[in-house]
Amino acid sequence: MRIVVQKFGGTSVASPENRALAVKKIKAALEQGYSPVVVVSAMGRRGESYATDTLIALAREVYKDIAPRELDQIMCCGEIISAVTMTATLQAEGINAVMLTGGQAGVTTDNNFNNARILKVDPTRLINLIKAGKLPVVCGFQGISLDGELTTLGRGGSDTTAAALGAALNAELVEIYTDVDGIMTADPRMVSNAKILDCVSYSEVCQLAHQGAKVIHPRAVEIVMPKSIPLVVKSTFSDAPGTLITNIFPENTEGDAVTDRIATGVTYLSDIAQIKIDVANDNSGQSSSKVFNLMAANGISVDLINVLPGQIMFTVGEGFADQARAKLAQMGYQSTVVPDCAKVSVVGGGMREVPGVMASFVEALADNDIGILQTVDSHTSISALIRKADIQKAVTALHEKFTLSN
Repeated sequence: MRIVVQKFGGTSVASPENRALAVKKIKAALEQGYSPVVVVSAMGRRGESYATDTLIALAREVYKDIAPRELDQIMCCGEIISAVTMTATLQAEGINAVMLTGGQAGVTTDNNFNNARILKVDPTRLINLIKAGKLPVVCGFQGISLDGELTTLGRGGSDTTAAALGAALNAELVEIYTDVDGIMTADPRMVSNAKILDCVSYSEVCQLAHQGAKVIHPRAVEIVMPKSIPLVVKSTFSDAPGTLITNIFPENTEGDAVTDRIATGVTYLSDIAQIKIDVANDNSGQSSSKVFNLMAANGISVDLINVLPGQIMFTVGEGFADQARAKLAQMGYQSTVVPDCAKVSVVGGGMREVPGVMASFVEALADNDIGILQTVDSHTSISALIRKADIQKAVTALHEKFTLSN
């Protein structure tokens, strides 16, 4: 069997017209000799009748602190409605489609409601359906725990479902259909000459996603990477080829790795606060472990960590800044909070040990009078903390400096 997993996002299934376009993509896969497994998200976006955010709001109108278990029950409904509707659409076209919930498709998770992790996927039922000439339509974003509870996988969970099914089925390809033509070198709302990337490596796209690009959930990439299953991000609404995520060029038969570009894309995260703590008078040497254990114990995620003699700096989501400062004060630490910050990053698989990359990064910001509050780098990215007001200027400057529109 030549299996392809095709995931359709919320806009792709939001209306009869859009579902008809999705059906064309499914039929094309059938004509090419594939056995498709279709994964769907909930229909539409916030405010639309069956969107997940709409269902969450419905429950929270009654009680804003509804328990996570019960919230998962209503959140699962969006994908169920979508999968039934898509299945009916395919059946009306003469395609023998069968709707399955995540659990029915073999997706087993832990019981961390609202943000469950996939423990295993048993593809037996899917394989049997395909062998019987049927086309499975699976609810993304959801699974079932070992003790039989409905669970959801968190934001981007439908991408994760598609990738997990692709890995379990040893699919030839996983296609992620959305409302854009592929992964771009920058947010086109920020950079008018941003371009579609033809091909990008697994590690680069994971970094882009972690650093704020809304392209594909990094968990999805991490699932298929060990099996080298290619992912393609493409549009339901055009015939553009999209962006191939792989470590092998499709036209290269010798298995060479994707070219090590110094820079692949520029991305950003906003609504960040910087926290600076003076620890000059702490002679115990335990300040760092105390501070970060405190943040972890209170569910506060930290980023951009710098531990210096006498000072600790890190960032948190702006909504957690007051809580972090209060908890630090309870432990006797005086902290300074810098609000209204953003993190801008350049990502590229070829920047490791290349002289001058950091110099170019800093120069691009300095030439545009953008102050750097903090920096951090890895083998595939360089990031700077800047003022939120400078985001567009910074993204544009870095995109131009690293000639990403060429």
